[in-house]
Amino acid sequence: MPDDAQEYKVGPGRPPLHTRFRKGQSGNPGGRSKKNLPGLLLDALNEPVYVTLNGRRRKITKREAVIHQLVNKSAAADLRATKMLIDMMKDAERKAGIAESPTAPPERPPRGEADKRVIDNLLARLREDIRAEIAAEKAEEPAALTGHPGFN
Repeated sequence: MPDDAQEYKVGPGRPPLHTRFRKGQSGNPGGRSKKNLPGLLLDALNEPVYVTLNGRRRKITKREAVIHQLVNKSAAADLRATKMLIDMMKDAERKAGIAESPTAPPERPPRGEADKRVIDNLLARLREDIRAEIAAEKAEEPAALTGHPGFN
């Protein structure tokens, strides 16, 4: 290094003297950044992928693709996927503060006169349907038994 800073010319490959690394000083004192599992997982889940949804090619994140697959498998009666989906929904609701505490029963709004009439009407219709089904079954039983070889 020249003693006289005026003789030193700054240019390509010749940085200014005051910005150079000092002897014994690393260029990266913090070192290489450590990769942790949560960071790696977030990076992987946020990567884009191309999928075909409803006949159209779309670009979504891997996180969205996983959720789509889980919901589709759950809808196709995959019990393990259904359990995972329900657990995820409960966890998301709990984190959002939507779910009620398990010890306190949910509060129901008071029923008005109109609500009681609707419920009574519905119960009466259900009872009538059940009685009609029972009567239809009783009417069919003797005919079904006469055709059986053991009852002739």
